[in-house]
Amino acid sequence: MSERGPARFERQFEARPEHIDELGHVNNSVWVQWIQDLATSHWEAAARAEDRAAFYWVVVRHEIDYRGNIGEGETAIGTTWIEGKPRGATSLRAVQFVDSEGKPLVSGRTTWAMLDRESGRLAKVRGDVLAPFTASD
Repeated sequence: MSERGPARFERQFEARPEHIDELGHVNNSVWVQWIQDLATSHWEAAARAEDRAAFYWVVVRHEIDYRGNIGEGETAIGTTWIEGKPRGATSLRAVQFVDSEGKPLVSGRTTWAMLDRESGRLAKVRGDVLAPFTASD
């Protein structure tokens, strides 16, 4: 029997003129936005409908390494997955971006806190909420 591992989610991003800084490449703040967009897209694509209706997530910490960059018109492939078990109301998400040739650009880990939509309070992350984000072999 094989162990369950992280289900990876992938999305492509294109650098548009408004993403480019004075150095001619994607601004660091755009990478942060793309990380959040990638995580949100993963939640919307994989979470059960009842969990999307009951909970929402907020970022409590970003840890990002910038290793490369892209310019206007170029694309980056972002991949994300849940790493490890939740801790109380938080869950750790890993993310990496590569260019069209597979060269690493940006990687990071973000800690997200889950909140109950009705009360607006922190909610303990249960295994059944994260189950759709775990691959089964």
